[in-house]
Amino acid sequence: MSCFNDIQKALIDCEPERTISLVKTAVADNVPAGDILNKGLLAGMDVVGERMENEEMFIPEVLTSANAMSECVTILKPMLGEEERGATKTVLMGTVQGDLHDIGKNLVSMMMESAGMEIHDVGVDVAPETFVEKIREIKPDILGLSALLTTTMPMVKDTVDAIVEAGIRDEVKILVGGAPLSQDFADEIGADAFAPDANVAARVAKSL
Repeated sequence: MSCFNDIQKALIDCEPERTISLVKTAVADNVPAGDILNKGLLAGMDVVGERMENEEMFIPEVLTSANAMSECVTILKPMLGEEERGATKTVLMGTVQGDLHDIGKNLVSMMMESAGMEIHDVGVDVAPETFVEKIREIKPDILGLSALLTTTMPMVKDTVDAIVEAGIRDEVKILVGGAPLSQDFADEIGADAFAPDANVAARVAKSL
C-alpha cells in the first residue's frame, strides 16, 4: 500500500507533522497498526539510520525523525497487539561519572526506542554504584555506557568492574560507545559490544 511509502518518505524527509497526519489517516482508514509501525515507521527509520551512517543525514535531522517516530508510536500503542507492543529488549542508558555529555546518549536512546526497545535513561555523570543499583532495580537486558571524554574513559572500566564485583555481570549485556572509545577498548574492559554511532548501537543492541 502506498500509504506505507508516504509515511516512510515523510519520516525520511524530516516532516514530523506530515508523518503524524499520515499515520492518523492510515488509522482512520483501518490500516492495521502493526503494519503502519513495521512497514511505514520502522522501515523509514531504517533508512534514516543508514543515511546517518553514510553522513547523508545529520544529528538535528535524525532527532526530528526520531521524535516524529516516537509521537506516532504513542498514537499506535493502544491499537497494537501485545506481541507488537511488547518491547524486544529493555535498555538502561547513562553517561559515566565525570562526563556531562548527553546528545550522543539521547540519540542512541531514540534510535533504540525507534527500534522497539524500552529505554530507561539515568542521565549524565552517573556513578558506578548507581548503575549497579539500577541494574538490580530495573533488570535490563542491556546496559549502554556513554563516555565522550578521554578523561572519563577509565570510569567506563570502573563501572564494568563495579558490576562484576557486585556479582551481576552475567545478568546484563554491556554496550559502550562515545568518541574516544573503540572495539579494542571494549574488549580490554570486558564489555560485550562497542558501537561507533547511534544507528550501529541500535543494530548491535538487537543482536545482543
